Amino acid sequence: MITSADGETASRRRRNAAQTRRDLLAVARSRFARDGYAATTVRDIADQAGVNVALISRYFASKEGLFEACLTGAITDVGTNTDDLERDDIAARLARHLSGSPDRVQLRNALLLLMRSSGDERIDGLRHAVLRSLSEKLANAATGRAPADDEVLIRAQVVLGTVLGVVMLRSTGAVQPIADAGEDILNQVFAELIDALLPRPDGGSPD
Repeated sequence: MITSADGETASRRRRNAAQTRRDLLAVARSRFARDGYAATTVRDIADQAGVNVALISRYFASKEGLFEACLTGAITDVGTNTDDLERDDIAARLARHLSGSPDRVQLRNALLLLMRSSGDERIDGLRHAVLRSLSEKLANAATGRAPADDEVLIRAQVVLGTVLGVVMLRSTGAVQPIADAGEDILNQVFAELIDALLPRPDGGSPD
């Protein structure tokens, strides 16, 4: 029979385990995004999270399992923040998410993570599928129709590639002036890029 004290102890352990798992994921997402998969060790992650490295095997089975869990979270974050896009809102939303405000760090790390290869074909297949899905969202939002043909999709992928490049340049903090560019200038540049590359919903061609 479980006493009240035993029950409270078990509940506390479950809460602590859940928090430890969240801490490991938060640290791993940041380090994988910033340093890449190969350069990040499980000991680095465990040390920064302040836990025993063996807990990574317990909760995620392996480094690959931890990366996949991070990528799954990144996919969710990116999907949530790119739902219900409309052409007139694309540039502003991109600029807002890529600006320097601290509450945007999680999404920027998610985008960086999508550029990081693990060397695992199955996991990288997930990354590629999400990147294609993002470019389809951009194309469909910009043109007001779906599915996009190959030419429009290529144009959307060029826009996406530019966005990911901006994320990468800003993540280093060393490439100026783009590293410190504010939301207003990013909005203007993204708007001009979209207008130049993507057809308008009325069927008009880019200038």
